[in-house]
Amino acid sequence: MTRKLYYEDSHIREFDAVVSSCAEREGFFEIVLDKTAFFPEGGGNPADTGTLGSVNVLHTFEREGEVVHRCDSPLEAGSAVHGAIDWDRRFSNMQNHSAEHIVSGIVHRRHGFANVGFHMGEDGVIVDFDGFMDDGELSDVEREANEAVWRDAPVTAWFPSPEELGRIAYRSKLELTENVRLVAVEGVDVCACCAPHVKRTGEIGVIKIFESIRRKNGVRLRMLAGSRAYEDYVKRAGAVSEISALLSAKQDDVAGAVERLLRERDELNYKLGGLKRQMIGGKVSAMDKTDGTALFFEPDLDMKELQLLANAAREKCAVAAAFSGVDGAGYKYALASKTVDLRETSRRVNAALNGRGGGRPELVTGTVNATREEIEGYWR
Repeated sequence: MTRKLYYEDSHIREFDAVVSSCAEREGFFEIVLDKTAFFPEGGGNPADTGTLGSVNVLHTFEREGEVVHRCDSPLEAGSAVHGAIDWDRRFSNMQNHSAEHIVSGIVHRRHGFANVGFHMGEDGVIVDFDGFMDDGELSDVEREANEAVWRDAPVTAWFPSPEELGRIAYRSKLELTENVRLVAVEGVDVCACCAPHVKRTGEIGVIKIFESIRRKNGVRLRMLAGSRAYEDYVKRAGAVSEISALLSAKQDDVAGAVERLLRERDELNYKLGGLKRQMIGGKVSAMDKTDGTALFFEPDLDMKELQLLANAAREKCAVAAAFSGVDGAGYKYALASKTVDLRETSRRVNAALNGRGGGRPELVTGTVNATREEIEGYWR
């Protein structure tokens, strides 16, 4: 069985070992060592990557007590090898996993909710709780979590005896009875966990909860800590700076500037809607009465405006057919009539012009994937 150095010291970056076995499988080489600092995937924590000599470790997993290193090249059984884990990746994972323990411990103590789901990915840590917290409550959780970081509290991990385990109150998603490893954040949390963690909370740096989504009877949080939180802050600050420049507003007033811009947009849209209604009225007033179909093409009308045009024009024709769009992207349409049941008309139009839609006898709407020339040709 592999000696697991990551349990002895989570901060071991390099080590020397002997190759126990090497087997090719599915185009890769599965290498087992007598000891390793590579943490295998487990408990929601990603696997370590790195190198064994000149060989790249692409993935690490556990099989029957052995840690298997999936590599891109073979190593000879019995040979000595120097291992080096990707420390930046490992340390970031430890920062985020330890941060999750702190947040989950605080949530459990404050609200009694359990962590029922946990995943660490490149875009953040996802945590599911079996109860709902509002923004104010989550803000208080985040503040207390960062206070735990600023205290630089010790983080310890150990395998308690069955007798000791029975005397300890700890969090766990599963009912565990043997080989239980506990991770304790002093004054904050004790939780069963198999992954490497920081040694002191100060190593985490900062904890940030970015969003919460209500799910069934609980809430899903996305959070980041440490270097990933810092990198995310740099990216967001850069975006705010660009928006500030575009809006000619101070960075701490970009939200207000966007609100003003949206109000101006709404006012312009209202005015534009009025102008479009005037244009529709003018077109209908200028058209001659006909017993046939009146065909309209307007490039910038939405569906409500198309319906307004068709309904107004049907007073002067048997069928008013209003289209809006461009060749290549397709056209929206509205058909209106006071004398013709348009449901069958709509079926014929859709069949001839690769369209879809429907409606009431006096008004149908839809879309067609055809050119203007094809549409005009159909109505001729």
